[in-house]
Amino acid sequence: MKKHHPKNERIKHKYFTYLEEARRRSIKSVDVAAAAIADFEKSTGYKDFTSFHIELARRYKRNLSKTINSKTKKPLAKATINGRLLAVKAFFFWLAGQPGYKSRIAYSDCDYFNPSANDNRIARASQERPSPDLEQIKHVLAHMSHGTDIEKRNRALIALTLLTGIRVDALTSLKVKHINLEAQSVFQDAKEVRTKFRKTMTTTFFPVGGEAREIVFAWMEHLSANLLFGPDDPLFPSTKIAPDNEGSFKACGLERRHWKSTGPIRDIFKQAFESVGLAYYHPHSFRHTLARFGERTCKTPEELKAWSQNLSHEKVLTTFTSYGKVSDHKQCEILIGMNARGNESEDCELTPKLIKRVLAHLQERS
Repeated sequence: MKKHHPKNERIKHKYFTYLEEARRRSIKSVDVAAAAIADFEKSTGYKDFTSFHIELARRYKRNLSKTINSKTKKPLAKATINGRLLAVKAFFFWLAGQPGYKSRIAYSDCDYFNPSANDNRIARASQERPSPDLEQIKHVLAHMSHGTDIEKRNRALIALTLLTGIRVDALTSLKVKHINLEAQSVFQDAKEVRTKFRKTMTTTFFPVGGEAREIVFAWMEHLSANLLFGPDDPLFPSTKIAPDNEGSFKACGLERRHWKSTGPIRDIFKQAFESVGLAYYHPHSFRHTLARFGERTCKTPEELKAWSQNLSHEKVLTTFTSYGKVSDHKQCEILIGMNARGNESEDCELTPKLIKRVLAHLQERS
């Protein structure tokens, strides 16, 4: 069965180079675009791009709406469909200006990849993302074992994520020298740390309580005094796997190298939360927790700005639109409480009962 077209492969390679070099897209972004274009090619039977017709775009949109996600066994999310369509549209818009394709593809033809207005609004609508409460994270830390080197590392990993909201990709590449215990900060040097958009930044520990800070301090002391790690060694070294006496491979300590992927960190978070009977919260959800905590903690515009910058956001609005959404439960509780304060009638005595009834109803819906 045909799975590629030689001419298409050559022009795609040129486009991917354009994305990476001229548009300065990351390798991951290029891979996403490549996957979407390959998916479109498959739907056409790998026809030459010069034979493009608007009906191919319309048929591709219909196919996407009927596609089932192999993992969830449900139809593709609107956001997924939207992303694929726009990636393919961008490719054909570029293609319409290339020699050999100008006479075959009109710029206006690319608009047929646009999703419907309703689907676009659904795809872009912000959704409430689950994140743990601060007390839940502290509960997890309090019940994590810390006898072995691996257990100490795992607990320090979650503690530092709580203190800084640092992204998981950066966690895998941090070195010992990037932690400044005296200043209580992390220097995310983009030359060595895989930060988002490769921005260099200094993140100061958030005021979330002393226990998490003490855990990180103890881990740093253990690394230098007992494991003899130096400044350029990984802050969170990968797990050493070796065969045991029975010939089975198992964890047996730590290695002086970084993790190659973020998967092991996510597994550590999953195991830590589930071990105390809580739902799994991925590392990025801690940033939402810190944004919510900042809403309650910051008292001045200057404090809000500092809190936002510490989350590596250039604009305060990013923190409170992307991370600081008030949950349905909290929104209901706040508004009912505000209504009670503005109403001096006897109905105010019923407010606590009303809050409980509404919150119970919302709990049933969730």
